Amino acid sequence: MSILTLPHAAPKVLLFDWHGTLVDTHDAVYYAIDEVLPRLAALGLMERVIDVEHSKTLEDAKLVKYLLDHGRLHPKVKAARKVSRTDIFEMLFGPDEEAKHIAHVEFHKAYRNHCGNVTPFETGFADVLAQLQSLGLVLGVLTNRDREFMEQEIRAVGDRGWSHFFATVVCGDDVARRKPAPDSILKAIDNVGLVPGPNTWYIGDSTTDTVAAKNAGVTSIFYNGADWDRHWLDKIFPGTVRHPHRPDAVVDDSAELLGLVTRFLDL
Repeated sequence: MSILTLPHAAPKVLLFDWHGTLVDTHDAVYYAIDEVLPRLAALGLMERVIDVEHSKTLEDAKLVKYLLDHGRLHPKVKAARKVSRTDIFEMLFGPDEEAKHIAHVEFHKAYRNHCGNVTPFETGFADVLAQLQSLGLVLGVLTNRDREFMEQEIRAVGDRGWSHFFATVVCGDDVARRKPAPDSILKAIDNVGLVPGPNTWYIGDSTTDTVAAKNAGVTSIFYNGADWDRHWLDKIFPGTVRHPHRPDAVVDDSAELLGLVTRFLDL
């Protein structure tokens, strides 16, 4: 079944993923990933990579198998730059939270060598954020990155930084568990004095973001900045017993998001 559903409630709070949704830092991310993957064996993580047959999709299985055979990402995956590092670690380690934590820590060590170059994912996203803010909505941003990187990037993006858009900023090292656990979403909602529910919309570009939103009990909006077609979206959100989580809506760009919000606010 194609994903053609809509949210169930008008938003009061809009929480955004950072990398791959609001901003583009893909080059820095993949440079850091290139440094981390050869270290997995020394970290004792290669033997903790999931069995290929337990992969969510055939494409996930291919990524895992290539890494096991070659110790790096397939060149096509690197060239496309469409998969987040969180999703890569999810594909590799599945439910092994300790392994993912070790990988994230190692990633942040490598990311220090490349952090700094950050641009809006869309040229008009700042205007959309300003319009959403003018509608009286509470805006927040979440990231699996550590705060040292987020504070640098949020000041660097655009002409004067984007800190003024957000009532709350929650980073990976602010919570016990990173996404796809719901901790960062729940903390952001608590920070603005509200409770989780469908009136909070979480907008993110990865399957990890959708799982986190569903685990938190909020509305999931999938930001399709990578321009996946509907057939591919049905693959990565199969709606099976093992992988039940699907977004409540899909938007292809910030203009579609703004239109969806104003439709639900009846403006």
